Amino acid sequence: MIRHTVVFSLKHAAGSEAEAAFLRDALVLERIPGVEKFERLKQVSPKADYAYGFSMEFADQAAYDGYNVHPDHVAFVQGRWVPEVAKFQEIDYVAL
Repeated sequence: MIRHTVVFSLKHAAGSEAEAAFLRDALVLERIPGVEKFERLKQVSPKADYAYGFSMEFADQAAYDGYNVHPDHVAFVQGRWVPEVAKFQEIDYVAL
């Protein structure tokens, strides 16, 4: 199992319709084959420097690789992520 996580902040103002639309439109990612346990998360710790997170799981590397090249993922990254995300950190985990 691979747990794919990304924390990020948007260029949009907090509470704006643009912010809400980005988070709503991200739901397209959970419909991609191989994606399990997709979550959209709001960061609440004053120690962290990001506003939101996405977390999802994949059964194996093949499922993760398929997600990365899926047309819906590529379109979201190019059309929404790149122009709208101010900063991010991506971390992928496997259990020990």
